[in-house]
Amino acid sequence: MKLSIKDTKGNATGELEVRFELIENGRGTQAVHDTVVALRAAQRSGTACTKTMGDVNGTGKKPWRQKGTGRARAGSFASPLWRGGGVVFGPKPRDFSKKVNKRVRQLALRKALSERLKAADVVVLEELKLSAPKTREFVGVMGTLGLDGTTLFVVAAPDALLERAARNVVGVALMTSDSINTYDVLKYDKLVFTRAAFEQVEARLNKKIQH
Repeated sequence: MKLSIKDTKGNATGELEVRFELIENGRGTQAVHDTVVALRAAQRSGTACTKTMGDVNGTGKKPWRQKGTGRARAGSFASPLWRGGGVVFGPKPRDFSKKVNKRVRQLALRKALSERLKAADVVVLEELKLSAPKTREFVGVMGTLGLDGTTLFVVAAPDALLERAARNVVGVALMTSDSINTYDVLKYDKLVFTRAAFEQVEARLNKKIQH
């Protein structure tokens, strides 16, 4: 597959040959699912915590004697039946992370990017440079390229001017090629790569993973 390379004015400046094997069949679908579930799970803090009867602060004294009061039997002020008592089967701090090996993550990224390429949702720019950290200039580039939905811009290296110009644009994210993952590829309507960033992602997908 060949991709058209554009400049920031929308003019074609050349072509780029995709140098990783596209996945044409159903292979990789489960890898995408497992990877996205793991990525979302890793974002959960897992800090919810409730007190059991043993954690509630208070005396261990029996509220009243067992018989003769006319009231129901009670053995502890920390009973879950009472206000301020312990919680039964409540949440406790836990780790939600799931393990996904490198081969599966690489396959998932390749599958996701293959689908976005086939759907023509990927734009490749020769470079993305701004003269000043101006949001207006950045939005102008988006308008020239016809980007009106949520968009992920992927660059080869951090760029302070781009970061300042893009940070206030709703529905737009900016990240480097070494931090992009499967969820990012699927989340946005359009993906905009600089040529250098796309080549770096290709290198990640073509890298041999040792056992």
